[in-house]
This record gives sequence, C-alpha cells and structure tokens, in this order.
Amino acid sequence: MAKSVKGVKQAAKTVRQSAGLLMYRKRAGGVEVFLAHPGGPIWAKRDKGAWTIPKGRCEVGETPLDAALREFNEETGFVAKGPFVELGSVTQKSGKVVTGWAFKGNCDPAKLTSNTCELEWPPRSGKIIEIPEVDRGAWFGLAAARESIRAEQVPLVDALEALLLRGI
Repeated sequence: MAKSVKGVKQAAKTVRQSAGLLMYRKRAGGVEVFLAHPGGPIWAKRDKGAWTIPKGRCEVGETPLDAALREFNEETGFVAKGPFVELGSVTQKSGKVVTGWAFKGNCDPAKLTSNTCELEWPPRSGKIIEIPEVDRGAWFGLAAARESIRAEQVPLVDALEALLLRGI
C-alpha cells in the first residue's frame, strides 16, 4: 500500500522474510556444516563469501520453520530431520531477514538435486534462462565456513558453535 508524505507517494516497505537450515555433523577433525552455492551466471565465478545456508522465502501462512524445511528439500533434494534448534536471525544487505535453524545430519553433496528458477540473462536482454537455485553443496569446517559463507550469515555459524559448546 502506498503512503503519501507531503504529496509524494512512497511504497510501504515490507520486510522480506526468509528461513533456512544449517545442517552440521561431528567428525574426528571437528564440526562441519553443509553449505550451498547459488546457481547461475551471477554466482558462477564467485566462491569465498558466496556460499549460503539453504534458505528461501516464507510463503503466506507458512511458519518460518516450515519454510526452512521446504526450501532445504527444494534446494538440495535432501530431507531434513530434527530436532531443530533456532540460531536466530540475520539481515542481509538487501534487507532480507533470514532466520536459521541447525540440525544434526549427513548427506553426500554429490547427490544434491536443486529446483530451478528463471532469470533474465544477460540483464535487460529480454532473454530468460533457467538455472538451478543451487549448483553445488559442500561440507566445511567452521573456520572455512566463516570464510566461504555470505558475511551476513556468519553469525548463524557462530550461534551454532556457541550452542555446541554448551552441549546441544
């Protein structure tokens, strides 16, 4: 809904809410987390700072945890099984608020299958291409995860580590 301020119409700012899951496993060398790499030409040559927790937009009437479960499955092809522990929320540069949950699990990244989406590429060309939302997944130790994940999502890794130190 538009608001009028001194005769100027402004679009009401709505917070875009996303939710995601951070799968972790314990190994002899320490804890590892599973991260996803976004698909498509925009992300093709980016690595450090490009990875993310599997996440996506909350649909109307959907709880954030239900959205996180749905998105995890859509973006990876894997089914997440709880219990789930909330890690908190972070705000990305775009203004999108991402709420994350952690769960203990395991998967083979080579078996990842992602849904697809459409993207205009090159920009303003009118040409629509279909791309995978996620082009690959990988396991990272916590230090490597902090270097590889989007900077705004590092607090989710930190929250998981703090919870693990407390014995979740």
